[in-house]
Amino acid sequence: MHRQSDKNVSNDPRLSKMQDASGLEALIARAARSGRGAPPVERWDPPFCGDLDMEIKSDGTWFYLGTPIGRMPLVQLFSSVLRKDEDGKTYLVTPVEKVGIRVEDAHFVAVEMAVSGAGANQSLTFRTNVGDVVEAGPEHRLRFVEEEATGGVKPYLAVRGRLEALVARPVMYEMIDIGEEIDVDGVAMFAVRSQGTVFPIMPVSRLNRLAGQDD
Repeated sequence: MHRQSDKNVSNDPRLSKMQDASGLEALIARAARSGRGAPPVERWDPPFCGDLDMEIKSDGTWFYLGTPIGRMPLVQLFSSVLRKDEDGKTYLVTPVEKVGIRVEDAHFVAVEMAVSGAGANQSLTFRTNVGDVVEAGPEHRLRFVEEEATGGVKPYLAVRGRLEALVARPVMYEMIDIGEEIDVDGVAMFAVRSQGTVFPIMPVSRLNRLAGQDD
């Protein structure tokens, strides 16, 4: 995630005001008005006001000016007006402004999973660190990214729009425990099911190699 240069940022007086406490409070107030119910952030097209010194770390902690934001209601408020655009950047969006923030990994962390049903009727429901409850399926897909350093995978869950949650490691282990071997286009895949959708994790042959077993 790249930030605009300091020169570009400082040229916008709206952003300069936003960087101090009173400006941030004004942004919070506008986000609060926008965040009532489900804000239609995908339909808003406000002017871009520059990048804000705010970052979401890989563990889900939000930082502002290098300091963690400890108030969960405030984090939940900001998360309600998050949007990731086609340019790959993430923004806080209200009807009157759009400011860029940095994201170290994913926007949220999936910290809990509930399993209901079995087989083709199985459903996986996740809770994120900011309180979103999302059921994996055709509209909220799971994807698995290879970790070159470990040979394992990192699971991500689509939450809304282009925003995703990284599935926390303990939850990933729970998901692995209910995985099964499923034929996907003629290839034996280790996968999980939810809402009738199969989400391949990795080929069974690779899983066996990682486990030290023969193919």
